[in-house]
Amino acid sequence: MLAGTVLVPADRDATLVEHPDGAFANGSGPAFFAGRTNQEENGIRRALLRFDVAGALPPHAIIESASLTLYLQPSNPGAREVRLHLVLTDWAEGPSSASGGGGDEAQPGDATWIHTFYDQELWIHPGGDYVPAESAGLVVDEAGFYTWQSTLRLIRDVHLWAVAPHRNFGWLLTGDETTRQTAKSFASREHPDEALRPVLEITYRLPGDP
Repeated sequence: MLAGTVLVPADRDATLVEHPDGAFANGSGPAFFAGRTNQEENGIRRALLRFDVAGALPPHAIIESASLTLYLQPSNPGAREVRLHLVLTDWAEGPSSASGGGGDEAQPGDATWIHTFYDQELWIHPGGDYVPAESAGLVVDEAGFYTWQSTLRLIRDVHLWAVAPHRNFGWLLTGDETTRQTAKSFASREHPDEALRPVLEITYRLPGDP
């Protein structure tokens, strides 16, 4: 067989909770968040999501398509676009855990708004170091499954992670960061229902497959 499809589970995810001191985080909670909460200050939430692509594919695999499926939990109402951006700096998931968008007190090893690894290493830019151009975008609204379909940028990202795993820092998810009470909640890799956890679907072929 010269081609195939793999379903890759997330091996890290976290929420970046806006705070000038990086005092709050959510690395191991059952959900991650993207958008803006109802807080007057420090309301922005961004999600981090990583998949072990190199470990899931055979050597020399040629990526044909890649799509990301997430489960949107009951969240703030209204249709909002959620975008995927390639992350440029390594980060840690961390032990902090919260079910809501407010996060938990940051603990050693957490990714926070200013830290890649709390409280020793920092992002160059608060809120995460990522490519401004989106790799894919999708409007989400009511609770349910949503799939960011394959794009050229998504394929490039996954190809990079396959051939250079040391540069695999995953995606950062952004939502509506200007309007209050627009944050969307997605089931994380720690969600108790395995069927709702993030999945990256990759279709590939091997050299010699026409």
